[in-house]
Amino acid sequence: MVAELTLPWPPSVNRAYRHVGARVLISRAWRQFREKVVSIAGGTARLKGFLTLTATFHPPDNRRRDLDNLMKLTQDSLQHAGLYEDDSQIKHLHLHMGAPMPPLGMCHVRIEEADASSEGAGEAR
Repeated sequence: MVAELTLPWPPSVNRAYRHVGARVLISRAWRQFREKVVSIAGGTARLKGFLTLTATFHPPDNRRRDLDNLMKLTQDSLQHAGLYEDDSQIKHLHLHMGAPMPPLGMCHVRIEEADASSEGAGEAR
């Protein structure tokens, strides 16, 4: 089974949390992003087993960005939307930074159930 989604540009993990006194809360930017991902992914069947995730991020402008800062919130939001039970299922991760797409940017995600040969992918050798 395969799921392909076009998502909005995610917030950076650097903007994911707010500190209010002793409490740590998720930021408004992340909450809004998660809500959009849930809306886009609604009705997509839950993927099972080991997964391969390929993501191409198209930034809103030419500023420098770290791919790993974008991926964490994207993965967590896809899990929150119910595409998979836990992001630990992802055994193969392919990330690409595409050409800018002003003014808002976007992210194309493809998630597919991995074949049986991937079963040992998470085990130490």
